[in-house]
Amino acid sequence: MRQGRYLYAPLLVLLCAHRSFSYFVTVDAHAEECFFDKVSSGTKLGLTFEVVEGGFLDIDVKIVGPDSKVIYTGERETSGRYTFASHMDGVYTYCFSNQMSSMTPKTIMFNMEVGEAPKDHPDTDDGHHNKLEEMVAELSTGLTSVKHEQEYMEVRERIHRMINDNTNSRVVWWSVFEAFILVCMTFGQIYYLRRFFEVKRVI
Repeated sequence: MRQGRYLYAPLLVLLCAHRSFSYFVTVDAHAEECFFDKVSSGTKLGLTFEVVEGGFLDIDVKIVGPDSKVIYTGERETSGRYTFASHMDGVYTYCFSNQMSSMTPKTIMFNMEVGEAPKDHPDTDDGHHNKLEEMVAELSTGLTSVKHEQEYMEVRERIHRMINDNTNSRVVWWSVFEAFILVCMTFGQIYYLRRFFEVKRVI
């Protein structure tokens, strides 16, 4: 039973060591959307975001601590990734601002990652057990990073596909417009030549 408990503990660490949430949010023009996370001091926090639709694909980003201290700020960013450790207990605020836009809403995909809160490790002779927990926690961090990277690549692929579709659509409509102009010019020239060579009879 003792060995079974040792094998079960790393699984709990793998499931609970990190919390990661993925969201899609639309920020209207002249608006700001904020999200909150309550953590303990020393907890590792991370924010990954990508503007997927709207305008020039840019957004203002700000992270504020419980003491109203600005931890990170960025203007007109298309994507970004920022990791930091909480400096005190309390609620941390992540804000996306679209104040610069006059009419275009922006759609943003972002991840809020919350690491395991720091804790005191009691003295124990079971060094192998602690080492195994650390290895599983590192594995969990790596898997979370891979998951975020896959989501990031999916969003990038969707953006490029949307740009390609829009470009192809514009090329098609421009080709149709050019063909219409050519047809009109052809009929216009035929009509003009027929009128030019027409014999007018004077009665």
